[in-house]
Amino acid sequence: MPELPEVETVRRALAPDIRGQRIARVVVRQPRLRWPVSPGLRREAPGQRVQTVQRRGKYLLLGLDTGTVILHLGMSGSLRILNKAAPPEPHDHLDLCFCSGRMLRLRDPRRFGSVHWTRVDPQRHRLLRHLGPEPLASTFNGDYLYHTSRGRRLAMKTLLMDARVVAGIGNIYANEALFVAGVHPARHAGRVSRLRCDRLVEAVHDVLRRAIRAGGTTLRDFRHPDGAAGYFRTDLKVYGREGQPCVYCGALLRRRLLNQRSCFYCPSCQR
Repeated sequence: MPELPEVETVRRALAPDIRGQRIARVVVRQPRLRWPVSPGLRREAPGQRVQTVQRRGKYLLLGLDTGTVILHLGMSGSLRILNKAAPPEPHDHLDLCFCSGRMLRLRDPRRFGSVHWTRVDPQRHRLLRHLGPEPLASTFNGDYLYHTSRGRRLAMKTLLMDARVVAGIGNIYANEALFVAGVHPARHAGRVSRLRCDRLVEAVHDVLRRAIRAGGTTLRDFRHPDGAAGYFRTDLKVYGREGQPCVYCGALLRRRLLNQRSCFYCPSCQR
């Protein structure tokens, strides 16, 4: 599933092309995605301009004149800028056609993505209103993580992946940040010291920023709007590397399941 760096990469790629564009029409070929495509989108979006292209967690927010399109790419979704005459392929489910003759096309073979339309503040939408702070925002800091984790017996990796605690950290980057910080993924969150919470927040910032600069990590289906792959996969230190030597100490990396998600870690470096 595309995580925060992938969605931020998509946002940065799309924004110059679609900001200021006026929507001529909305074509919905398959309304049954993870949730039904909001019917108001096709009715209300034509004639409006794209004013902003933002991100909240793993969601893309296209701010129009009187409302917001909320997009989630699911496990296999992708967005492309195409000429409006480009014929649709089997998994091309939705087009935002612009008056310029170009269009933004959503493709989603597995149909786990979603498209919503809201006329109220998008931060009050049911999908966004319970999200925690952005992991790259100043509000996500060591003090916040330390106090949020007190008394919590769940694993620190599970806490990091809880969008109500911090928005947008998925499995790949949680594994990588915990490794950089030297924190075992299964360690009880409430037992991680303040100093180690500081280190972990710094590691999250470092890993996410490096991943964004590299264009994200391409695993399985994800592609950028231009069809290119992300290159952070070449910099992964633990994810998908079980049985290989740790880049720091040489110990063989391990994999275990935690809440039905794979954890990759070094048994020597992470405590």
